Amino acid sequence: MTPLPPETVDTLRPLAETAVLLVALDFDGTLAPFENEPMKARMLPESRAAVESLFTLPDTVVALVSGRSLSDLEQISEHTEDSAIVLAGSHGAEFWIPGEGLVTPTEEARETELRDTLRHDAERELAGFPGVWVEPKTYGFGIHTRTASADDGERAWQYADALVAQHAPHWRRRTGHNIVEYSFRQEGKDAAVAVLRERLSATAVLFAGDDITDEDAMKALRVDDLGIRVGGGQTAAALRVSDIEELAAVLSALAEMRAARRE
Repeated sequence: MTPLPPETVDTLRPLAETAVLLVALDFDGTLAPFENEPMKARMLPESRAAVESLFTLPDTVVALVSGRSLSDLEQISEHTEDSAIVLAGSHGAEFWIPGEGLVTPTEEARETELRDTLRHDAERELAGFPGVWVEPKTYGFGIHTRTASADDGERAWQYADALVAQHAPHWRRRTGHNIVEYSFRQEGKDAAVAVLRERLSATAVLFAGDDITDEDAMKALRVDDLGIRVGGGQTAAALRVSDIEELAAVLSALAEMRAARRE
């Protein structure tokens, strides 16, 4: 493994020394490459090794914080009931906590019915758009256009925007890599990190992500925290890495530094 630059090591040192560390990580584009079929996404071996090296350390908690529905996040992360990893799905509207299990908000019958209606309308209308996929989500739906033409993708998003604006103008709209998502829950990843920070009494947080939706959490980090942006794009993160493999190297180095402080 190529040694990290000295300035990166210096940036990690306070996290290695903090009393209780929360390592909150986006999944797609951060630990796992994007896939044309999103449910085929899996962590790279380097990412999995880095995650495992962290969550086995004392006073160190790893959380996967994703826009995916919790059930989908469980599947793609290959999460098991005996895992020590915390899951935060739907941008932090639903959680799986070790020792507790599923933690979700109370169902809103009217919004759930509206979700089903609008999702059905979108699926029916967009069925003839090659490469466009309507992803069911716990609190809404997403419109994927990764394999669609630019024109078909734009037309699909315009249709969905108009549909939601007419019937659910209070829903939250988010954009990401080749996806627009609509949700009747307003939580962002900043809320997910805040909830986990309080539950765990974390003294510092490392948050890593690669997309626009991750910036909610980046902007909410505190002075003792560290945000890491994977890849390009504007960011509030203090540290940028080029790709998933480089992030895995940073996480592995942090694990080594933190383990050494506890010997």
